[in-house]
Amino acid sequence: MSDVEKERLQEIDAMVKAMTLEEKVSLMLHDSMAVDRVGIARYNWWNECLHGVARSGLATVFPQAIALAATFDDKLAREEADAISTEARAKHNEAVRANLREQYRGLTFWTPNINIFRDPRWGRGMETYGEDPYLTSRMGTAFIKGLQGEDTENLKVAACAKHFAVHSGPEKDRHVFNAVVSKKDLWETYLPAFKAAVDAGVESVMGAYNRTLDEPCCGSKFLLQEVLRGKWGFRGHVVSDCWAVRDFHEEHKITATPAESAALAIKNGCDLNCGCTYPAAVEAVRTGLLDEAKIDESVRRLLMTRFKLGMFDSKEKDKWAGLGKKDIDSPEHRALARKVAENSFVLLKNKDKLLPFDRKPKRILVMGPASVDVNALFANYYGLNSRMVTFVEGMVDKSRDMPGVVIDYVQGCQMYSPNIQNGWTVGEVEHVDAVIACFGLDNAMEGEQGESIASHAGDRDYIELPPWQLEYLKAMHERGTPIVLVLTAGSPLAFPPDIADAILFAWYPGEEGGNALANIIFGDVVPSGHLPVTFPAATSDLPPFDDYAMKGRTYRYQEKKPLSPFGFGLSYTTFEFKEIRLSRQKLSAGESVDVSVLVENTGKYDADEVVQLYVSKEKKKADDPHCSLREFRRVRIGAGKQASLTFSLPVSAFESINEEGESVLEAGSYLLTAGDCAPVDALEREGAAKAVSTKIEIA
Repeated sequence: MSDVEKERLQEIDAMVKAMTLEEKVSLMLHDSMAVDRVGIARYNWWNECLHGVARSGLATVFPQAIALAATFDDKLAREEADAISTEARAKHNEAVRANLREQYRGLTFWTPNINIFRDPRWGRGMETYGEDPYLTSRMGTAFIKGLQGEDTENLKVAACAKHFAVHSGPEKDRHVFNAVVSKKDLWETYLPAFKAAVDAGVESVMGAYNRTLDEPCCGSKFLLQEVLRGKWGFRGHVVSDCWAVRDFHEEHKITATPAESAALAIKNGCDLNCGCTYPAAVEAVRTGLLDEAKIDESVRRLLMTRFKLGMFDSKEKDKWAGLGKKDIDSPEHRALARKVAENSFVLLKNKDKLLPFDRKPKRILVMGPASVDVNALFANYYGLNSRMVTFVEGMVDKSRDMPGVVIDYVQGCQMYSPNIQNGWTVGEVEHVDAVIACFGLDNAMEGEQGESIASHAGDRDYIELPPWQLEYLKAMHERGTPIVLVLTAGSPLAFPPDIADAILFAWYPGEEGGNALANIIFGDVVPSGHLPVTFPAATSDLPPFDDYAMKGRTYRYQEKKPLSPFGFGLSYTTFEFKEIRLSRQKLSAGESVDVSVLVENTGKYDADEVVQLYVSKEKKKADDPHCSLREFRRVRIGAGKQASLTFSLPVSAFESINEEGESVLEAGSYLLTAGDCAPVDALEREGAAKAVSTKIEIA
């Protein structure tokens, strides 16, 4: 324990001793009251910054979290999070100067969402970093470190890993369902990213609404005491999801009264109540349901977070005191938002190298319901910006420097419902040289419970492209004009591969989405995003939504051939994986192996490639994953050039989880595969790189 921490603990102990029970309990609510006589100001803990400071007016609106995951670039994730925390500090400083202490003006941010995107129907999957535990761990920890900064004793802002644990839909049942999972799935899939977040020093963990293995997550002895604080040694604070503690007695029926619910949550280490139940903790103490010492423990942890954020320091000690309006929505942050968007777009198809367009005179029609829809840029948990660049605006602005290139626009069809007029404007495509067709979903069609028009509280009934959009696309494609289909969504879509000549998946790309698209269309930027989720071929290929077993889910356990595999993404250039070499052929406990991969850019464009390294057993058991991502790196390779990358894999990369949830290292032969997508059911696509593999023996 450092001297700084010892000094802070002494101050905190003095504060706790000086307060009444009621005062201490008041500090355990998300809207914490002031206790002026001991120097504690009012503070609201509820703030959001999923892809930019949210719900607090002007901010840089970065691409949604799932789009950031598609960059496979944890350095970029950390850079984005650092920019967000700068704006967060700046906005907080402005609020304090104006004596505003309401919600969304603080320094404790309930970000990132590191749940596993196990089913593409889940409306909140867009908030995550995809379906893979390793990718989620890497991107999540990078984001946490970017938000909190380098100094662990003086945080820039406090991050929060949520929702602990096994929380990924259905949204309509999140207040009542019991997620039943095997020990293997729990420790292999659902928990690794949370362990990584704790190891990275995340200041806070948020419990989930649901029950996991019969216990409500925000009052789970197993999750909060045995795993989080016991096995992992977490020392920060735990916050409930909003009104989740009230669900104990009103929905889960685990307890009978608010006092019992508060007692259960606090006993098991939930320090902060987002909601209104913890005032009943006073009754719980006075009736013997709860020991006041547990209240003191929670208050100490909460005050320590506030100390780390400098809330009790003088202005002279505040290293971020100079941040203000000039640091919000800065040109540098806008440029970063565009870079993230450009690196996140995934090229799924490029028949006959239709893209990129040359700059010769031509007439281009931009059409479709997503082409002027700012909701297709925002996603959920968004901030606001006065310059949200739609796809039409980006294309028109790009054309100003290309004499003879004319951009036209028609809406074409509806976003949310069947077309009003049959054949509406389809004939327009016959009078242009190319069509940029912007279709898909927006944040009104998927999201969190209560925030969308989706029929299942934010979730989707089906993953196929809306039928009225598909019908219109088919009719348009039959006219023969080259079509570039740009799809917006925060989750996988299923569609016929031949529906367009080129297909770009744009996610929800943020304020610079239109400019990013235009730069990719005309070749100023080479697309380099890769899918952080498998795109199934059809809804019928999915297991039941409410089944939390991993069997049949994600690239590691899928049983049906996907439309596009995890990790997939084309480029305007071509890459060839030339060789894979090992520093040793046998590996034992405590050792590591260096894996060298040679990749060549065999095309005409300088471009980024995402090199992915997968491990699989040669002799698999029935419940073993097909393969598992164990390393990745984004690398820039010049046209005609080669890059040699070396990864150091510890022997733990070859461990598996048994039925008891234990990590085991099984002797035998393992396959190491380097490529540009998961090797399981990878499709033969024009321009896709070939993988290289080698074997290693585990002694």
